[in-house]
Amino acid sequence: MILAGMLWKYQRQMKDICRQIAFLREHDSNMMVTTQIRFGGIEELAEKLNELLLERRERKKESDKKEEEIAEVYTSLSHDIRTPLTSLDGYFQLLEESKDEEEKQRYLQVIQERIRSLKDMLEELFTYTKLQSGGYQMELERCRLGRILKETIFSYYEEWMALGIQPEIYITEEELEMEGNVPALKRVIQNLIKNGLDHGRNKIRIRLERRQESAVLSFENMVDGAEKIEVEHVFDRFYKADEARSRSSTGLGLSIAKELTERMGGTIEAGIQDGWFIVEIRFPIQESRSF
Repeated sequence: MILAGMLWKYQRQMKDICRQIAFLREHDSNMMVTTQIRFGGIEELAEKLNELLLERRERKKESDKKEEEIAEVYTSLSHDIRTPLTSLDGYFQLLEESKDEEEKQRYLQVIQERIRSLKDMLEELFTYTKLQSGGYQMELERCRLGRILKETIFSYYEEWMALGIQPEIYITEEELEMEGNVPALKRVIQNLIKNGLDHGRNKIRIRLERRQESAVLSFENMVDGAEKIEVEHVFDRFYKADEARSRSSTGLGLSIAKELTERMGGTIEAGIQDGWFIVEIRFPIQESRSF
């Protein structure tokens, strides 16, 4: 008789748990699974179900947060992109109306610059969205940091010359190897060089050296209004210290550089010293081997 009563309670509790789970599947609720009896493994079952519920809610919270961040990115960039698009439209009209060939060439040059700016902004948006959605796949391999740095720096040679910039560059002769991803490393270096071009005062220093067991890569550029830069926020998405000089920038460059650096096991920090804005990256050095 006692056994029959326990069996009836057990069956009733199992049905009640099933009803609770069915309710939770249909409703966005913070309710947890509850039980009235503590024998036959019922309590342990409820605990495991509640653990699964908590994990599911945490994943949903993270997913919702990422969706909000991506929506914020699109909203911000739609505003940022509107400026060069409006400018493009105006210059195309001037180009059509102009009769002077020299003037036409000048308008074409401006149009090309605006298109390049748009391309850079959209590329940053694409990269940031992939990073946040988990779509950015990164396979790590042994990389020669000095070689990658030289190749990337060289690709900016013509741009520097056109702006009258002669960057101070020091790259140690020691072959520093680290565990990384070549496209990601190039993107980090490109973003930091571009940050110096966009916000610097035509004075740029780039340095790669060994400090104990770390490869240290630093980018320095002289800036106006250094006191306006909130160093603790420079890696936040959309951060712009000077909106007037950032119209061609998404404010995502340093945020992307930080994300990629950390995914490769590195650290990145920023600071201000004597009017110079300094970004310093450290990667653990891998023991050299022959390729």
